[in-house]
Amino acid sequence: MPDFIQQFDEQALVWIAENIRCALLDPFMKLYTQLGNTGMLFIALGVLLLFFKPTRRAGVSALCAMLIGLIVVNFTIKPLVARDRPWLVIENFVNLVPEHDPNSFPSGHTNAAFAFALAVCMSAPKGWMKVAAVCMSVVMGLSRLYVGVHFPSDVLAGAAIGSLCGFLGAWVVRKAWERIRVRPQAPE
Repeated sequence: MPDFIQQFDEQALVWIAENIRCALLDPFMKLYTQLGNTGMLFIALGVLLLFFKPTRRAGVSALCAMLIGLIVVNFTIKPLVARDRPWLVIENFVNLVPEHDPNSFPSGHTNAAFAFALAVCMSAPKGWMKVAAVCMSVVMGLSRLYVGVHFPSDVLAGAAIGSLCGFLGAWVVRKAWERIRVRPQAPE
């Protein structure tokens, strides 16, 4: 990571820890961020969308997008970049939740959340679903900063990559959906 980005990231994260963390928010942020472990919250929501015909395509799109994001981020970028977590870099910095993956860049939780959100935005039938998906993804990214397990640039990169994966997942599913609906009929 370039020095100026690393310095900004460290200063921003220390500022968040010193000025925003509080006893009122700590339990909510810890719980919410841990609901994102292995993408569980968003996978569960994607599966839930499969149960209803009007939202089935949104569910398939979201699950497809998150699978693409998993491959791109967790199996490719994170091991290649191998950026240390904040508490390993910033002296006396305390993270609020345990994190076993030593690689910080980009945020996998944020990636999954934004992949889910963008896929839902592109394919859900109701506006409130789109708004809820975006709000949930933003809070997930913020929670990763709040609990101190990611730098701001990790979260921004996770959001950007997740958004691209969400777009790609929704596009792939839309193309497949169209192809399935326009099957040529066999001659009689």
